[in-house]
Amino acid sequence: MYKITKNGKTIVGCNEDAWRTTPRIWFEIGTINSPYGAAFTGSRHDGQNGYAPQSGMNEYGLVFSRLASYHPKIENSALKSKSKIKNPTFYLKDILHTCKTIAEVKEYIEKYDQSFFIDDVFIYIDKSGDYIVVEPYKIIEGNNPTYVLSNFCPSITSEENATRLTRYKNGVLFLKDKYETDLEFCKNVSDTMHVCRDKIGDGTLLTSIWDNANGTVNLYFYHNYNTTIQFNIKEELAKGNHILKIDTLFPRNKEFEQLAHYKTPQNTNAVRFFLVLSGLFFIVNSIYFLINYFKTRKLKKYNAVKLFLVATGPILFYYMFVLSTNSNIFYFSAPFKDFYSVFVTLTSYLPYIMTIAIIPLLKINYKLIKKKLWNTFALLTFSFNNILYLVLIGFFIYWRLFF
Repeated sequence: MYKITKNGKTIVGCNEDAWRTTPRIWFEIGTINSPYGAAFTGSRHDGQNGYAPQSGMNEYGLVFSRLASYHPKIENSALKSKSKIKNPTFYLKDILHTCKTIAEVKEYIEKYDQSFFIDDVFIYIDKSGDYIVVEPYKIIEGNNPTYVLSNFCPSITSEENATRLTRYKNGVLFLKDKYETDLEFCKNVSDTMHVCRDKIGDGTLLTSIWDNANGTVNLYFYHNYNTTIQFNIKEELAKGNHILKIDTLFPRNKEFEQLAHYKTPQNTNAVRFFLVLSGLFFIVNSIYFLINYFKTRKLKKYNAVKLFLVATGPILFYYMFVLSTNSNIFYFSAPFKDFYSVFVTLTSYLPYIMTIAIIPLLKINYKLIKKKLWNTFALLTFSFNNILYLVLIGFFIYWRLFF
């Protein structure tokens, strides 16, 4: 995200980079306890709380943006006296419903243990152009005419490390020599900071450009900057509470349709169920062939393949768990590198190993059927194992886990 203040006018641009397919904009009128109406954008549904806000602006021009980031946990006894955040979606929306200025936002936030958002960094900008960056353990105040923030906490990130993030670097360089607050210029800033990943073209789901002087927001959908839709916040609030499905407001976008039809365990229950059952089969299969090996160890021919199944069973069980729980694997280039777990990184090479292994396994399978060297149950179990391998390799090709 970025903010630009010039000649008494402030513009805030936010890029939501996500592979969710449910972008929304919604408008919430004020109430007795939360008097200020506000507009929000977001794409993550939070159950009965509705959609979690990723950016927004209230009728007094207070804007906020939320970015994923990393901060190590810190033991801080002072946090024990602060209130706990029980409903993060309500908490974030309530700030815009009850605050006008940065001073009011700071006073509000300081009452709470912000370390609840250990994986997030927030920025709030008011009509004057003043801003605060809210980290899990620290609040940074600023009033620079331009400011760029990406997926990091400034207090623990050097400028050298920050500029390794291409989007952040692009934004800083774009605003280095000159800056304006007209829509065309800000659209170009957002464009230079957007992302479109090579694998399936996903990246910046939604760009919102908030003009807190005029009380408007311009939306650009799925990193296409040729078409925009503008909303006047007060006019929309006059219509009452309502929510709009953003992808239906724009012309057909083939790249987004490709994303919407892309099946992963995280968006398709049948695929996740298959992976869970496969993982259970591999672990049970491993136990069975361990027992079977010792029962038939005198039969030397092809008996060693049972040890291969014993060894790979727990590994594949873990890999099925990783695929079922880690959505990043399906969108980033292969082999996937996980910066938090070397084990997850190593599992990214299993599709290659399985593809190489399936050829000799099928040959052995054929010979076992022809020569009837194993009992019927062991042979059926081994055959089913190979069928699962083939099906999984098909999924790996579809998910482009080889390249």
